[in-house]
Amino acid sequence: MREEISAPVDLANWVCPMPLRDSPTIVMGHGGGGAMSGELVEHLFLPAFGAAAEAGMGDSAVLTVGESRLAFSTDSFVVKPMVFPGGSIGELAVNGTVNDLAMAGARPLALSTAFILEEGTPLAEIAQIAGAMGTAALGAGVTLVTGDTKVVDAGHGDRVYINTTGIGVIDEGVDIRPQRASVGDVVIVSGDIGLHGVAVLSCREGLEFGTTVCSDTAPLHGLVAAMLATGADVHVLRDPTRGGLAASLNEIAHTAKVGVALEENNIPIPAEIRDACGLLGLDPMYVANEGKLVAFVAAEDADRVLAAMHAHPLGTRAAAIGVCVSEHPGMVVARTALGGTRVVDLPAGEQLPRIC
Repeated sequence: MREEISAPVDLANWVCPMPLRDSPTIVMGHGGGGAMSGELVEHLFLPAFGAAAEAGMGDSAVLTVGESRLAFSTDSFVVKPMVFPGGSIGELAVNGTVNDLAMAGARPLALSTAFILEEGTPLAEIAQIAGAMGTAALGAGVTLVTGDTKVVDAGHGDRVYINTTGIGVIDEGVDIRPQRASVGDVVIVSGDIGLHGVAVLSCREGLEFGTTVCSDTAPLHGLVAAMLATGADVHVLRDPTRGGLAASLNEIAHTAKVGVALEENNIPIPAEIRDACGLLGLDPMYVANEGKLVAFVAAEDADRVLAAMHAHPLGTRAAAIGVCVSEHPGMVVARTALGGTRVVDLPAGEQLPRIC
């Protein structure tokens, strides 16, 4: 008879990879960009904010000021470790907010920067991160115009957390939002998926996959500008960060009340990412990206958008991966290599926490 082994469970420090949906406390899944994040916003924050809230489902709010339309976005960065192959929390803090503005079709102008620093953090580490932010801002063509610094007691933070808020200008005639996804739209992804999540995980856990996987962190507004310059009717843009490509597609399908049908073979997944995810039991569709976008484009414009993307350094691996359909509204399905069909559901939490 097998001997049963009993060990005490430290409930205070226990983290479930698929947290209970009815948890009375905050769990890691609430920050994963999946169903639990959405429920936290919908059932806690929005009712608490009441009439003061005006929340859409895009990466940025679009505000009309006089005759101008401005995109306005904010994001916080808590990635662990702070430095990883291909980047650091500094680059992410700039590129992440620049990309949120770009997903509304905006030309980013300026960012604020706010630091929450843990007492005892070496100044050299903070200087390295701040230098990376400055370099990334220059590369993206934005200015860092205002900010704030707070310090918390030792043991009450994780060295450095960063918040950036950005504003950008939206040109006349540009209307990019998730509600515009329409039946017949072609779904395009700008390149290989899964790089950022695997890069951070490999560094965090000391894993080796036979080759160095580097984060894809990059500012995407130049790629978006090239897409819009074709004159194409780009309906939706989204950068698939937390929750990966699967979460972004599900959010768009749910918001626009359309179905999405994917061809799994068309999704660009590098062999090293596929192998790493297979080894770790992860699905690349749910792994975070920091330099990719997914676009919903009118069918008649898809070819010229793809051509413009292929001519840009950040879109050379762009591919059409599916279409919007009237069937199964709000649901994403994928045809597999074997000819079957699987549902690509919205993740409850997050496969990899603290990824951005």
